[in-house]
Amino acid sequence: MKTETGMPEAWKQPAAALIFDMDGTIVDNMRFHEDAWGKLLTSHGLPFDADEFFHRTAGMAVGEIITPLFPQATPEEVIALGEAKEVFYRDAYRAHVVALPGLLPLMARAQSCGVPMAVASAAPPENIALVLDTLGLRPHFATVISPSQGYRGKPHPDMFIEAARRMDVAPEACLVFEDAPNGIEAARRAGMRAVAMLTMLSADGFAGYDNVIASAVDFNALDRLPALRFG
Repeated sequence: MKTETGMPEAWKQPAAALIFDMDGTIVDNMRFHEDAWGKLLTSHGLPFDADEFFHRTAGMAVGEIITPLFPQATPEEVIALGEAKEVFYRDAYRAHVVALPGLLPLMARAQSCGVPMAVASAAPPENIALVLDTLGLRPHFATVISPSQGYRGKPHPDMFIEAARRMDVAPEACLVFEDAPNGIEAARRAGMRAVAMLTMLSADGFAGYDNVIASAVDFNALDRLPALRFG
């Protein structure tokens, strides 16, 4: 675990609420998404660079990703392309759903201490159901927010701000867990501290974000983080 100093005073206090991204954070599944995007784009004759694509698009809503890639597509065609990509992903990932190490003990401890938790994910409802319902996690979250409810994808802060509002917790008292720069930037714009989960990138990939208070390969590595000393 890598921790940062020089943070605002409020960020040194234990978190009053936790907000989790899903893909690459609750589960380590981003390689499956990469494969699905690669399959979709190359089947339409478009180039695909996995690393560049992740940096540019992770955390965005599917429609926000597809529209500039297929500028001549009608809204109906954009929806169909997005659905095709998600079917590729779900078919490949369905047998591999497992929580990131240390997540379940952290959630149990937060729940026992009365710390509310939320999911803020750019994933469509079917993908959210695949992960949260397979793992039986949905009842443990106070709310689940996604662009399907009318919110913009990351790096816009909309979903994080709404999560804090629904949990009745000030943004600066929340702690966000994210695996992508777009998500960390969304948390920064929301006034929230964040932990960078290193399922796809090294810690260097988040070096430019002053709201990152820690980076870790999984939740087990965060046991001594002051922001998680709520009980």
